[in-house]
Amino acid sequence: MRDISTLHQQIYQTLREQLISGQFAPGTNVNARDISQTMDVGLMPVRGAITRLVGERALEVQRNGRFCVPALTRRRFDELMQARQQLEPLCAMRALPFMTAEKIAEMEACDQRMNHSYTTGDAGVYMQENYQFHFTLYRAGASEVLVPLLESVWMQFGPFMRSVFKMEEKSDIVDKHQMTLEAIRRNDAEALGLAIRADIADGVHLLKQTLNDRPDEEIHDPE
Repeated sequence: MRDISTLHQQIYQTLREQLISGQFAPGTNVNARDISQTMDVGLMPVRGAITRLVGERALEVQRNGRFCVPALTRRRFDELMQARQQLEPLCAMRALPFMTAEKIAEMEACDQRMNHSYTTGDAGVYMQENYQFHFTLYRAGASEVLVPLLESVWMQFGPFMRSVFKMEEKSDIVDKHQMTLEAIRRNDAEALGLAIRADIADGVHLLKQTLNDRPDEEIHDPE
């Protein structure tokens, strides 16, 4: 029998990564019983994990008592993107001295699978590989502060990132992941920071196409 605290942590980490990688769209209801059945675990640890995610603002409680992924507002969008622009280049540059040929190969494989997802139309693969590409780099530095902060930001922002996959304009944008990999191979910290900032800026540009002029308009996952 699995220890309840260990089980709770496993469920929490699974849901956290699903949020980070955009497997839940904004406004999606999160049903504890469904998760319990899918993961083949009891309701108690699932509810505990959900409550923890509510405390971290990754989920919210609706008036009817159900849990859901929050809709993203323009104000929250701007703050999350500012956090990414500040934290991710710093985390990448700090991780650069710890990058190995194996980690670079992992990132290259992620980027290849992302590119393939365009042709197959698999948004889930795109989101998961994009997350793995970035965090393979960020985790290389073994930061005890920056990586958890970034995971929290991605957990709040990830549900909306799937909309980038659906926008045709993405195919016309230079692949900043290749720029990132080239900077790592050259051990060029400044170029790496610039490549990460440029990658985030591309996402900002694409996502803002879904916004209107109202300052706090809710951003929904476009169909």
